[in-house]
Amino acid sequence: MTYRNPVPTVDIIIELLDRPSRPIVLIERKNPPLGWALPGGFVDYGESVESAAVREAAEEVSLQVELIEQFQVYSDPQRDPRQHTLSIVFIATAKGEPQAADDAKNLGVFNAWDLPNELCFDHDKILRDYWHYRHYGLRPRLF
Repeated sequence: MTYRNPVPTVDIIIELLDRPSRPIVLIERKNPPLGWALPGGFVDYGESVESAAVREAAEEVSLQVELIEQFQVYSDPQRDPRQHTLSIVFIATAKGEPQAADDAKNLGVFNAWDLPNELCFDHDKILRDYWHYRHYGLRPRLF
């Protein structure tokens, strides 16, 4: 019997502590799907999701992050046009100057009011949920 399961991924909302208003870091992807995205990627076999999040942040934006909390899991089968994935999203903090690396063509530091329009995957929903959580303390409804 062949099993078809969603592929686990992580996404990291990185708040920069050493800047006013604690903006977040987004990458511009150099591989399809193109556009802006949260730093993140696939969980390697034998790796915890927490380790994957720290690794992906270092690989994509050259920052050593501190994971603050697991924010939410997003698992809509249509969230990634390449295959069915589920993403464990973490909120993390970092200090320093992020630099685009690995799968990142470019990066930007953004506040809630100046996000780019071309967000990949379901990252527009994730970020709406995050800003709502940050401003009102309410987690997203699951259903």
